[in-house]
Amino acid sequence: MNGELQAGAPLPSMRALAKSVHVSVITVKTAYENLQRDGFIETTIGRGSFVSAQNKDFVQEEQQRRAEEFLQQAAEIGRTYNISVNTLIDMLKIFYEGDD
Repeated sequence: MNGELQAGAPLPSMRALAKSVHVSVITVKTAYENLQRDGFIETTIGRGSFVSAQNKDFVQEEQQRRAEEFLQQAAEIGRTYNISVNTLIDMLKIFYEGDD
C-alpha cells in the first residue's frame, strides 16, 4: 500500500520466504492465501505469486470502517454534551469540504 511493490512484481516462493524470515512454510502459505483472498496478490500454479493491482474495494471498505469509528465517537460526544446532530453535520461538512 505504500508503493514499495509495484503491480506485477513477483513475490518470493513460500519456501524461500519462510527460510529468509525463519518461520514455518505453513505460516507463509496461510499469509499468501489471505493476501490472495483479499485481492492483494495473484497466484498461478507453475508461475508463482505476484502483486496484483491494488484492491480498491478492500481499501475503501477499510477506510470507511475507520471513518465509522470516528463518527461513532463524535456521536457519543454529541449525545453526552447535548450537541445537536445538525451541529455535528455542519461541522462534518466544514471539515469535509475544506476551507474554500
